[in-house]
Amino acid sequence: MRVNRSALTVVALAALSVGTTAVLATPASAAAKITPQMVCGKSYSTVNSAPVGSHGSLGTVYLTYNSANGKNCVATIRTRPGTAVSMSAWIYVGDTDKSAQDYGQYTSYAGPVYVHGKAHCVDWGGNIANVYVQVSGSNCAGVTEHRMSSTR
Repeated sequence: MRVNRSALTVVALAALSVGTTAVLATPASAAAKITPQMVCGKSYSTVNSAPVGSHGSLGTVYLTYNSANGKNCVATIRTRPGTAVSMSAWIYVGDTDKSAQDYGQYTSYAGPVYVHGKAHCVDWGGNIANVYVQVSGSNCAGVTEHRMSSTR
């Protein structure tokens, strides 16, 4: 049986283009998930977190700490990145009156914001759209932190 060489070439190219399309068309869920360490730095460990929205439906505010330099970092990370919305990440160390904040329109995360917090209580929080989270008196030995969430 004799096969036309140009017909085989067309079939091979068609199969190759279908395979290439399948490889390049990765689903959105396969995108790398943003972590606090990606935002703050890999030497920062997550020490606390607070959900934004019902059970974290909008995202999470993370408090991280680097024991090598004594700094805390806060990042607010959306559960599902998308169109830019109002977001923030902030931290305040009352004993030293030091603070840092990041407010703006973001698609996936706000921050990082850094403050030296070794051996100090910290207040921190953030927002996604109109849902705000605040944690006061956090990471203090013997002190119970206070959490508040509000919608504006």
